[in-house]
Amino acid sequence: MVTENMNDTKRGQAIYTKSFLALYDLTVLGFFCSFIWRCPSHHILELYDQHVSKNHLDIGVGTGYFLDHCRFPVSNPRLALMDLNPNSLMKSRERLERYNPEVYRMNVLEIEMAGIQHFDSVALTNLLHCLPGTMKTKGIVFEKIRSLLNPGGVVFGSTILGKGVDNNFLAKYFINANNTRGVMTNMQDDLDSLMNELEQYFPESSVKVIGSMALFWGKK
Repeated sequence: MVTENMNDTKRGQAIYTKSFLALYDLTVLGFFCSFIWRCPSHHILELYDQHVSKNHLDIGVGTGYFLDHCRFPVSNPRLALMDLNPNSLMKSRERLERYNPEVYRMNVLEIEMAGIQHFDSVALTNLLHCLPGTMKTKGIVFEKIRSLLNPGGVVFGSTILGKGVDNNFLAKYFINANNTRGVMTNMQDDLDSLMNELEQYFPESSVKVIGSMALFWGKK
């Protein structure tokens, strides 16, 4: 049951304190992406530039870095931010104030779709590896997002895979450590299961592996 995973979901986002977020761009998106996961963050930014729309929802917003730096197709997009962590929402909202973003504080695994206007693009950046369960159980996220997308809409994002990719010693060490702490739940997340979940909900999809990370998209 999804509700049984609520506490585990909270554990995955609890690390995002104000002090942690102050260093997030430099450490997580800088050092870790480049040297531990071996997928420099510019690859993720390129994914945004390719798929972000004028009507976009970001789930698991971090600091709003990619939304701050990506190229929207219009100067005044509709932008919505969704996260369980109030610190991430506050920091991202302030950073992206120029877009007057909508803000939704909720657990993506228990998201209530009614009353939310649909989107043309939805991003899940570095979120799946923080969610509890296996990739198969995490697939409910794609089901819920699909119901929020307009026809032809796209979901895209990135995640760290725990198996089935060429994780080096440092990547394995930090994956093990973060799973032990409850920051991540991705020891069993692999490429095939991610592809299977995308293909189940989207007629068009693609996954590209760079280092320990999978960059993906699926089109409704």
